[in-house]
Amino acid sequence: MSRAGLQEPSFLVLTALAQGPLHGYAILKDVEATSGGSVRLGVGTLYGALERLAERQLVEIAAEEVVDSRLRRTYRLTPDGAALLAAEAQRRHEQSAAAMSRLARSPRLGWQP
Repeated sequence: MSRAGLQEPSFLVLTALAQGPLHGYAILKDVEATSGGSVRLGVGTLYGALERLAERQLVEIAAEEVVDSRLRRTYRLTPDGAALLAAEAQRRHEQSAAAMSRLARSPRLGWQP
């Protein structure tokens, strides 16, 4: 992982898979719900992210089945993926806490908790 951390789409894909194995459409819907609708991944973006995450051994294919003559893959988080997700979530939490703390100490900016 780079020092900058995971990009938001990859972070949200890993977050979706933290609840258990999911197929692509379910991941898309979970990402949209988790982000409050602010992130809507396209199919190409999702599968590109899944491919990159699989290359890094952060996710893996849990199952494959043919549904309506189409291959349907279910993906799951690996232990390395779970560890990276936890570290990234902690990093984001700490950054958010620092921002909120600084805003609370700067009343001239007009923000109040």
